[in-house]
Amino acid sequence: MGDSRTKGTQNKRKKKYNPNNFKKLDEFKEAEPSYYTEVQEKLKEFLKNYNSRDKEKIKTHLETIVKALENEIDGSLNLLFGGSVKKYTYVDGLSDIDMLVFLNNSDLNKKSPKEVLDYFKGRLETRLPNSEVTIGDLAVTVKFKSSDIEIQLLPTLKRKTGVKIASTKDNTWTKIIKPEKFAKNLTEVNKENNGMVVPVIKLFKPINEKAPKQVKMSGYHIEALATDIFKDYSGPKTNPRMLIHFIRKAQIRVLKPIGEITGQSKYIDSKLGASNSQNRKKLSSYLGRVTRKMEHAISNSSVDEMVRLFE
Repeated sequence: MGDSRTKGTQNKRKKKYNPNNFKKLDEFKEAEPSYYTEVQEKLKEFLKNYNSRDKEKIKTHLETIVKALENEIDGSLNLLFGGSVKKYTYVDGLSDIDMLVFLNNSDLNKKSPKEVLDYFKGRLETRLPNSEVTIGDLAVTVKFKSSDIEIQLLPTLKRKTGVKIASTKDNTWTKIIKPEKFAKNLTEVNKENNGMVVPVIKLFKPINEKAPKQVKMSGYHIEALATDIFKDYSGPKTNPRMLIHFIRKAQIRVLKPIGEITGQSKYIDSKLGASNSQNRKKLSSYLGRVTRKMEHAISNSSVDEMVRLFE
């Protein structure tokens, strides 16, 4: 009887997590070329919807923001798109609109980051009483209730060799960082892959939105993964095949931190912890489940199954 309990306990033990335990592309039933063509057309429809950012409303919001911020200062502020908008990976409803607010031509450039952020928040709350204004470590976020558009404002000091932003450690400006360095790498990898990497990033974002909250990736993290994964890609240049490749590779890659090349921090994904942390394993496991759903859809030549992943 004792031996039976011991055996039962052993059977209940979880198998050691191994992200390599998934099929290779040639180990499941492949679909006909016509299937990929149909899926490709469906995904193009999603991309068309993702690209439907209301430019006129955003322009109006930005003009309102500039007027509010410049009202009580000497000089002027220059705004420049940053983040996913500048890198063309923006997805309507899933991405923030990041604006770099250059302070150089105003008397705000003599103030500390906290003083600037407090000023931004105070002016915007006064000018936009019906909008939600929140302050974070690096930026102030405005959510316009009339359009449900969110805009993040990141105070920035321009220098000859790069820019400075608020430090997350203390109330000072960072050392020189070079955000253009990463954007250039992504642009080059996208170009080498016939412009197909950016659409893959956009299509992956709704999949990322369904991930457990504590392991959901930032847009920057997704972009860095894509840049790394597709830098030596030689497979078919179609959305469905590149998505499968990306998610499979990401399943392994997320288990280790990704270095930050702009100088802003040591790692892009430090919130997930050290290599092989529980959060990294949880994210890898989620990506594995997505991969299996994709494989099942392909094996059954089911367009509906594949499309549901992006809804």
